[in-house]
Amino acid sequence: DGNKDQSYFLYMLGQKALEKAVFPVGGLTKAQVREIARDAGLTTCAKKDSTGVCFIGERRFKPFLEQFLPAQPGEMQTLSGRVVGRHDGLMYYTLGQRRGLGIGGVAGEEGGGRWFVLAKDMARNVLIVEPGGDHPLLYSRSVEGEGATWIAGEPPAHAFDCACKYRYRQPDQQVHVEIQEGGRVLVTAKERQRAVTPGQSMVFYDGDVCLGGAVADRVLDAGQEA
Repeated sequence: DGNKDQSYFLYMLGQKALEKAVFPVGGLTKAQVREIARDAGLTTCAKKDSTGVCFIGERRFKPFLEQFLPAQPGEMQTLSGRVVGRHDGLMYYTLGQRRGLGIGGVAGEEGGGRWFVLAKDMARNVLIVEPGGDHPLLYSRSVEGEGATWIAGEPPAHAFDCACKYRYRQPDQQVHVEIQEGGRVLVTAKERQRAVTPGQSMVFYDGDVCLGGAVADRVLDAGQEA
């Protein structure tokens, strides 16, 4: 079921775990499973789908994080250094984010329009924002990743072409992967990718086969036209 596929989250599994795993409804869509349950008279056939982060349940994500990460509020600044607002803590925001910034309608030399997160200045605790969702700094092609794992136990080659998902349910993106030392990879996409963020998983596919993946940790060419 392409709409419910969990391989993006399970790419770190190896053969030790998979050889004991059984996926009895893996060839069915969720709608088909509901129909079978309905025919069998099971009341769960119409149960509402679960959403959100499965291991914390149905709750707001920000209050959940506040229980474990102390907030460090700071300034929201434009690339030119103009202060346009304040943030609640850099960990609450992600690259490309629009909602929840609280600075809509702020006018000035940067122009109008909706504001988006472009970067995080960790050293200064500053959130960099600009109006417009297509700013060049949101786009890149080359990303380094760490902690690479391979479902078959090893990568298919030292360098290879495959499809990649930079986020869950994203359409396949064609990339070239180069294996580096220490479990690192260099991933170069054929088309520029929007808002690739350190900490995201980059999961590799050969057709329907999940090869493995790595965690993005350094974007190399944000804002470049190459």
